[in-house]
Amino acid sequence: MAVIDNAIYVEGRRVATPASLDETYEVMQALDGFAWIGLYRPGAAELQSVADEFGLHPLAIEDAAHGHQRAKVERYGDTLFLALRPAHYDDEKEHVDFGELHLFVGPRFVVSIRHAESPDVGAVRQRLEAEPGLLALGPEAVLYALLDRIVDDYGPVVAGIENDIDEIEDQLFGVSDDDALSRRIYELFTEVISFDRAVRPVPGVIEWLQRGFDKYPVELEVQRGLRDVLDHALRTTERVEGFRALLDKALTVHSALVARRQTEVNLVQNEQVKKISSWAAIIFAPGLISGIYGMNFAFMPELDSPLGYPLALTGMVAFAGALFVIFKRRKWL
Repeated sequence: MAVIDNAIYVEGRRVATPASLDETYEVMQALDGFAWIGLYRPGAAELQSVADEFGLHPLAIEDAAHGHQRAKVERYGDTLFLALRPAHYDDEKEHVDFGELHLFVGPRFVVSIRHAESPDVGAVRQRLEAEPGLLALGPEAVLYALLDRIVDDYGPVVAGIENDIDEIEDQLFGVSDDDALSRRIYELFTEVISFDRAVRPVPGVIEWLQRGFDKYPVELEVQRGLRDVLDHALRTTERVEGFRALLDKALTVHSALVARRQTEVNLVQNEQVKKISSWAAIIFAPGLISGIYGMNFAFMPELDSPLGYPLALTGMVAFAGALFVIFKRRKWL
């Protein structure tokens, strides 16, 4: 069902819950209140209905229908259109999920359009209905409350990413699978970039709204609330910038450590090759001499000499000993 919640508010209190959009428009006019229509993945018929009733700009309706928008704010006459990117951290999967929320805010209406499960617009509505003094400030109060919820929801995401980075730092200098660690760093770096794209425009959106305070009547309490949201959003963007720098360094350090470990492996292998080659040469020396005498030629003068056997053994030992000394001095052994 596209219409999730649909209410008329007068002086901060819900006075009607119409059963259809057409009834909403009639009751809103009759009671002289403002309407807050909550839609979830609406179809063309619902979007066209609210567009015709509130005079929404076709370009904004097109953006709301297609989704996949970066955070932004635009004004069409006396109507604001905002595209926001809420985020949610999945602890079990250690993954950041991103949503999309579109808002149309006019003098007597708010149309909120969700394209994902987050944010929990229903919780924001309940909070405002529990504070009729704030809700009595009109559609701008709803806008403030939704911005506040989205920015507050960034907090757990920041904490989750920070915990992931701490785990990566522990793995960097510990025993770990290099391929798995490289993959994790890269995937987290990608998530941080996506999170940065969602968060970074938010301070600009709020500052843009603040510049209209003098031109458009906005209640003082809403102005104060938006300033507080701006402060939180700026702190979040600073943390995200820090995460990008840390992960960039982590990639560099990991690459250096992998290269160093590979170099160490190569050195160990080289040392082993040297030792094997040295012992092979040492063993080859007596084998060469014994092999010559084992050919059994008829004319070998040493065969008739009584010193032939001792000389052969001496030659074998001397040849092998000389090679051993040479390799030892060169630290091959």
